[in-house]
Amino acid sequence: MAISDHLIQRIHQSKQKSTHDFFDKIKTKAFVKELYQLLFLPQKINTEDQLKESFEVLNDSLFNLINAVMGDEKTAEAEVNEFFTILPELYDQLVLDAQSILEFDPAADSLEEIYLAYPGFFATYVYRISHQLWNQEIKILPRVISEYAHSKTGIDIHPGAIIGKHFFIDHGTGIVIGETTVIGDHVKIYQGVTLGALNVSKEKANQKRHPNIEDHVIIYSGATILGGETTIGRESIIGGNVWITQDVPSHSLVYHKSEIKIKDNSSLPESLNFII
Repeated sequence: MAISDHLIQRIHQSKQKSTHDFFDKIKTKAFVKELYQLLFLPQKINTEDQLKESFEVLNDSLFNLINAVMGDEKTAEAEVNEFFTILPELYDQLVLDAQSILEFDPAADSLEEIYLAYPGFFATYVYRISHQLWNQEIKILPRVISEYAHSKTGIDIHPGAIIGKHFFIDHGTGIVIGETTVIGDHVKIYQGVTLGALNVSKEKANQKRHPNIEDHVIIYSGATILGGETTIGRESIIGGNVWITQDVPSHSLVYHKSEIKIKDNSSLPESLNFII
């Protein structure tokens, strides 16, 4: 085998420095999917006792994941209890998110369709549960959960972002929402939107780097909004493909102006024949 002893030694030393047990990404994904299934998708569960048993299984799964990170069973148990105590509130918020999609998307026929087929709603679900774990200051796990949604939907929402009620992602592919972003209520975001930082310097890790989006704002596809001091005022409409690094007053319409020319392709000029 061509692998050097030096490389093997370095890898072994790196693993020895780990502060937690092996973190199982497969079990993390399984927990996220099974919780979503239990909350929103049809199940062969006919009684409340069966539902309770299913939640107990998920309780054990989350305990194992948190304990693997924190290495303290008592602390892990307390964190699991806190998560499942707040879960009914998260569920209510997610139902409001789904109802917003049903209200404003003419292609949506039912909540069941949204639960089954809308990647934007799934990404919002993953954000809300990972954000709760982030607030509980559990390391690694919220990031692994959020990255699962990113890989599955193409929507990248940092669990540290703050997002209000009635959140609506339409289509969604390519959306990026940074760690210190603050989003109000009744906000709609389309595909390709970036809510990012002006500067990615490591020295600004603990500073506000991402924008504020106030209530009832619509942000259309391809818009880029940058900077921790940038605020989009309430009830504004941000058009597609704009680049914003400064405040936008409330009730504004922001759009990128470009010139588009349309010609009749069927009436081409006659060719010129030159004889030299």
